[in-house]
Amino acid sequence: MLTVNYYNDFFEIGQQKINFNFYELSLPNDDPVYTLKKVMEELNFSGLLANCSDKGRTGYNPIMMYAVITYANMRGVRSIDRIVDLCERDIAFIWLTQGRKPKRDAFYEFKGKKLTSDILDNLNYQFMRRLQKEGFVTLKELFIDGTKIEANANRYTFVWRGSINYHLAGLLDSIDKLYSNYNSFLQDNGFGEKYGLENAQMFVIDGIDKVRDIIEKNRKRKITKHKKLSNNRIIEIDNCSPIEILKLQKNLMAIAKGEDIVFVNRKGKRKPKLQQLYEELEHCGQRLMHYKECFEIMGKDRNSYSKTDLEATFMRMKEDHMLNGQLKPAYNVQIAVENYFIVHSYVSNDRTDYNTLIPVLEKHKEAFGEVLEEVTADSGYCSEKNLLYLKENKIDSYIKLQDHEKRKTRAYSKDIGKHYNMKTMVFEDEQVYICHDGRELRHINTEKKKQNGYTQTYEVYGCSDCSGCEHKSKYLYKYDPDKDIDKNKVMKSNEVWEELREKSHANIQSEKSILKRQIRSIQTEGHFGDIKENEDFRRFNYRSSDKVYKEFMLFAIGRNINKYHRFLYAKLKRLCESKSVNSNFRTSMISIILRRMPSFGIRLYEYNYQKIRPMSRASVKDPGHTHEIL
Repeated sequence: MLTVNYYNDFFEIGQQKINFNFYELSLPNDDPVYTLKKVMEELNFSGLLANCSDKGRTGYNPIMMYAVITYANMRGVRSIDRIVDLCERDIAFIWLTQGRKPKRDAFYEFKGKKLTSDILDNLNYQFMRRLQKEGFVTLKELFIDGTKIEANANRYTFVWRGSINYHLAGLLDSIDKLYSNYNSFLQDNGFGEKYGLENAQMFVIDGIDKVRDIIEKNRKRKITKHKKLSNNRIIEIDNCSPIEILKLQKNLMAIAKGEDIVFVNRKGKRKPKLQQLYEELEHCGQRLMHYKECFEIMGKDRNSYSKTDLEATFMRMKEDHMLNGQLKPAYNVQIAVENYFIVHSYVSNDRTDYNTLIPVLEKHKEAFGEVLEEVTADSGYCSEKNLLYLKENKIDSYIKLQDHEKRKTRAYSKDIGKHYNMKTMVFEDEQVYICHDGRELRHINTEKKKQNGYTQTYEVYGCSDCSGCEHKSKYLYKYDPDKDIDKNKVMKSNEVWEELREKSHANIQSEKSILKRQIRSIQTEGHFGDIKENEDFRRFNYRSSDKVYKEFMLFAIGRNINKYHRFLYAKLKRLCESKSVNSNFRTSMISIILRRMPSFGIRLYEYNYQKIRPMSRASVKDPGHTHEIL
């Protein structure tokens, strides 16, 4: 049992307050806040200052606000309320704010209006140019990878394209019946001739017939307990306007005025047939307008969105707390890394990585010019569009193919039904494939497929007669001897894509590519592992892609300055501990590093009347290890 009364000793009356005049407050000599201040001294903040108005009351210094938010992200703090609390209690934040205490409204206004995405990119690129001058990066190669981070949206506020298509098909059937009822109403009562009204024709929506076919197939599959087919077909609903329905309502109102038909809404009153038809048309028009808005929000590039964050897409996450493979609203975050520094970041609502590579490379080209020489990424970025872009811009690609591991198997090389395992010859200026049975597959036609704004060209080859071939079961997909006895071999080949694939496959076989792919997995995936596991950055705090990008970009800038701080201190430590280096040379090198970094001397501060001022070196009793080094 403790004999000392620690409780009363700590809570003794009269000891709740401390007079800070008798205490010397200091930051650690290697605190990253000094490196941040030194880095910011060489940045050009003209873009940020130009975005601030000089009218009205003078607000907080925008450079100081940027420094506080950046330093908070360097320490893994993203919450505004937590930053406000640290500005009142943490000595490093008090030193940055010079004793001022910005409130949450000031931070929200600064991040929402003054600090734009372009300004953040500009500040980050200025820092990258400094790193290039100091030899930390070359900006000639990039290692790219992506991850999914959950959006700040409710999990079950999903809107699916397939669900809208299903309900839209039912709505169009209801509207078709209303058009028939409208025409019958005019003919039965003679209102068409009396008021000069013609029969209305139902509008047509392209693609709805195929949607209805899939709905019927899914109903049969539900009975047989088979998996449903995807019903995410893009329907062109732009030409479908509720104005056509409003015209019918206007005609009904003209009839009601001419025939003195009164609309009733009270309980116990029976509505006239004209009023019933009018209200049904109004209800269907509102539903049609709602579905049209959903398609406009969703666009043509995705099949879902969240009601609470319209720009977030539902994606399959690795964190599955219900263990049922559910989807969550998320953003696809991309980073381009060199020497552990995040050169670029890109936020997309695309579920895959195919369409994210070119925007990142375009950002690099716009910021630094045509200096990029090499790009290393995983198989998620391997597509004809991406590889062709790299080839046209003379950038060496080290991107693994999707079938990289499959190419190593015996089954890949023994599949005689594939065109890459067939012999080729040129006959009458046309390429001809020779199958394993010695029969010719000649060119039939050319097909084009457009997807995501890019057109792929396929050459179709076919055999004129496959009867009697003993390898027919291996050539044809899902061969059925009873049904496919008269079927001939037909295959498609994308020659541009195959050429790019072979070149990329040859690149990744070299020792240089193997080393680069190892570096990519260490640097990019190491960043995401640290961000998610150690920093617990698994969910955004803001909504909309622009705010999400600024939140992640601030976090990336904080990580870059932290990495720069560690690199400089590690270099200084190696020089100080080196015994083989001449003392004069070591002293000169240390002085160079100290010019790059803030002073390493002890910084002591005195807290008096809620203000912080540095104490003079004459009042410092212990000069610290800096003088011992020099």
